Amino acid sequence: MHQQATSSPTVDFSLPDLGNTRTAFAHKSDRDLWQAQWLFRIIGTAWLTSVGSMLTKVALALHLPVKGIVKATIFRQFCGGETIDESLVAARRLAEKGVGTILDYSVEGEDDQGAMNETAEEILRTIAAAKGDPNVPFSVFKPSGVVRTDVLEKVSAGEQLNNEEAAAWQRGRRRVERICQAAHAADVPVLVDAEESWYQAALDTLVTEMMERFNTRRAVVYNTAQMYRHDRLAFLREQLELAKAKGYHVGMKLVRGAYMEKERERAAEKGYPDPIGANKAAVDADYDDALRFCVAHIDRMAVLNGTHNEASTLLLAKLMHEAGLAKDDPRIHFGQLLGMSDHISFNMAGAGYNVVKYVPYGPVRKVLPYLIRRAEENTSTRGQTGRELSLIIAERKRRAGAKQLSVSSR
Repeated sequence: MHQQATSSPTVDFSLPDLGNTRTAFAHKSDRDLWQAQWLFRIIGTAWLTSVGSMLTKVALALHLPVKGIVKATIFRQFCGGETIDESLVAARRLAEKGVGTILDYSVEGEDDQGAMNETAEEILRTIAAAKGDPNVPFSVFKPSGVVRTDVLEKVSAGEQLNNEEAAAWQRGRRRVERICQAAHAADVPVLVDAEESWYQAALDTLVTEMMERFNTRRAVVYNTAQMYRHDRLAFLREQLELAKAKGYHVGMKLVRGAYMEKERERAAEKGYPDPIGANKAAVDADYDDALRFCVAHIDRMAVLNGTHNEASTLLLAKLMHEAGLAKDDPRIHFGQLLGMSDHISFNMAGAGYNVVKYVPYGPVRKVLPYLIRRAEENTSTRGQTGRELSLIIAERKRRAGAKQLSVSSR
C-alpha cells in the first residue's frame, strides 16, 4: 500500500452510488439487519438512550450479569471484539469486501501511570499485529490514554509545571515517542486522535515533533484536525509551511469533531471566545476546503477523510479525479466507524478507493464509556441515525422483494 499509485483517472469517471444498499449490506445477514434496525431505533430515541446508559452503568458497577446483553447488542454493532485476535477476525471479514481495519483500543478515562503504561503497551501490540498485514493499514491511539490530561491542559495553557507534573509530562512524551518510533520501524502509519481544545495545543506541538522526526520519507505519523474548530484551516496551512521548511511530510486525519457541546459550554463558563464554527454550514465549508487544500498539496501531505458525510466523501473522490490521482493512491484514505455508514464504506471500497473502518475493541466493561459516548453522539445527530435507519429499512425491503420474486418465479 505504500507505493505511490500512478494510474490516471478513467475518461468515463462517475461518482460511486452511495445509495446502493445491496453493496452496503452484503456482509450483513437478515438477522444482523434486523438487530441493527432495532438498535438504531433505540439510539434515535434520546430518553431511551439516556435511561439505558444510566442503567447499564449501574448494573456493571454492581456486577450484575448484563455483560452478555451489552456484548450481544451495542458492543457487537460498534466493536470488533474484546481482544486484538477477536478484532482480526472482524478485519478479515471487512477485507473480503475491500475494507481495511484500524485496530482501536477504546479504553477511556484511566489517568494513572499504571493504566497509561498498560495502554501504551496495548497500542504497541496493535502496531505489531498490523506489521505486514495488508488488512490493517493503520494503527491509532488517543493521547489522553497515555498522557495525563491535567498535565496536557497546563502545558497547552503555557502554565508552569511543578516537579511531579514535569516528570509526568516527560513520561507521557516518552510513551508517545515510543509508539511513533515503533510505527516507523514497522512501516505502519499511526493516527493520533484529537482531544478537547484545552488539551490540543500541547498535542499539536508534540505530534508535529514526531512528524518532523518520522515523516521524512512519507507520512507515518498523522495528526487529527477537528474541522468544527474555526482555526483549523489556518492550522493546516501552518503545518504544511513548517513541513516544507523542514523537509518532512504532513499526515492529517480530517474529522468534523466530537466535543462541540462541551467546547461551547466551557467557553461560555470561562469567558473565552467560542472555538467552534458559527454554524453547520461554516463547519462544512471549512471541512471541504481542508479536503481541497490536502489534495492540492498531496505531494507533501497524506490525508484520511474521516467522515460519515456523503457530500464530503464524494467531493474527495471528485477532487482526486480532477487532480489525476488514482482511486487507490496510498496517500488518500476514506474512513468510517465500524457499525456506521456502511453505505459509504462498502460502496467506496467497491468502486476501488482506499477505505478503512475504525474497529474499537477492549473488555466490555472498560469499553463501556466509549459505547455510551457513541450512543449519545448518535442521539444528538438525529440526521445520521435517521439515515442509518432508512438505508437498513430499504435493504430489508429489497431483500424481501427479491425473495418474493424468487418464490413466484419457481
